[in-house]
Amino acid sequence: MVCWALRRAAQVRVHLARKASGVCRGPEYQASGARPAAPEPATRGALGALGGTVELLGKSYPQDGYSNLSRKVLSRVGRNLHNRPHHPLWLIKERVKQHFYAQYVGRSGTPLFSVYDDLSPVVTTWQNFDSLLVPADHPSRKKGDSYYLNATHMLRAHTSAHQWDLLRAGLDAFLVVGDVYRRDQIDAQHHPVFHQLEAVRLFSRHQLFQWGWNSSSGSLRFLQGHLFAGVKDGENLQLFEQSSRSAHKQETHTLEATKLVEFDLKQTLTRLMTHLFGDGLDIRWVDCYFPFTHPSFEMEINFHGEWLEILGCGVMEQRLVNSAGAEDQIGWAFGLGLERLAMVLYDIPDIRLFWSEDERFLKQFCVQDINQKVKFQPLSKYPAVINDISFWLPRENYTENDFYDLVRTIGGDLVEKVDLIDKFEHPKCFFLKKHHPSAGFKQPH
Repeated sequence: MVCWALRRAAQVRVHLARKASGVCRGPEYQASGARPAAPEPATRGALGALGGTVELLGKSYPQDGYSNLSRKVLSRVGRNLHNRPHHPLWLIKERVKQHFYAQYVGRSGTPLFSVYDDLSPVVTTWQNFDSLLVPADHPSRKKGDSYYLNATHMLRAHTSAHQWDLLRAGLDAFLVVGDVYRRDQIDAQHHPVFHQLEAVRLFSRHQLFQWGWNSSSGSLRFLQGHLFAGVKDGENLQLFEQSSRSAHKQETHTLEATKLVEFDLKQTLTRLMTHLFGDGLDIRWVDCYFPFTHPSFEMEINFHGEWLEILGCGVMEQRLVNSAGAEDQIGWAFGLGLERLAMVLYDIPDIRLFWSEDERFLKQFCVQDINQKVKFQPLSKYPAVINDISFWLPRENYTENDFYDLVRTIGGDLVEKVDLIDKFEHPKCFFLKKHHPSAGFKQPH
């Protein structure tokens, strides 16, 4: 038996026991937010019954061995906090839209980027994984990490799930905003439902090199001098070649094209963060890996003396672009979490507050100017409460995220945190001790 302890801030202790069958492992985690059940639930049908169906957003989905949705998570579907006027997530979305509309204008004087913020969160597993070149054995495909309606349909784990369809429709510059779903731990920074904003831009050869050659940026002139020495006005420069993949480029991209796309991406994001946070912002770029971009980067900003990861981005994988029918173009993509930005910009301490219906929370963000500075004022200072619970675990097919979903379903957002603090193994059974709060979430009482 293995004894685990999870400690909760605000807290209730939970003792879990199960008979010997090995140790369960918690999957990788990533952030975002949620709160009370919608007044009009978007779902009907008994969950978890093989052979049954679940009705979601007006459609029926047969359940099978992959189905793993909880009523708590399904109650969030259709809430669309990012489209609710004067909600803090709406404010962030509108500020990003405002910036892109003002900075990037097409030849006709209309915004270059189109915006899609009401696409259904129900996608196929092909859209969520295969269209983005996610490997078949990638951890994000596991039932312990993602929410499945059945083997073929799921709640999107990222807004990138819509990239391929929009590219296939002929779009070359767009923003996608929406709620996304990932099984996750319980604390003030994580929630199984959060909101992302995705951006994609493609360039033809003419667009890329015309922009690159005519840019007034001193940094780009330096880049031109090193990469394009002896080349006049971008003549003979190419987007594609057949070579080998390196840390700096894909096998089908020229180094010149890659560097121009990378430069435009970083310049675009630097301008966006300056718009949101103000001038004088320290920014750094960290190399990383995503299945659908290469090279890939994480953007970090120095805010109040602390380096914060803000978003992921990169040069789009050409295989993805080609499969969507844009073989003659090259592009970049980035994705950011709205909750992450709102928590930093507005000093919101807990991600679950975004789902609050309390007027004392919502009224703080009813501002006339979306760029107005807002500092969140706490609603309650009641101390945390600690309780203990004990129960047996099943022998098999258990992941730590199963427990988190159970806690959220029963305790809701009053449960503030669950942490692993202890571990004990016994040859005949498996005992888990978890601490979590059943009450005391710092919300209005």
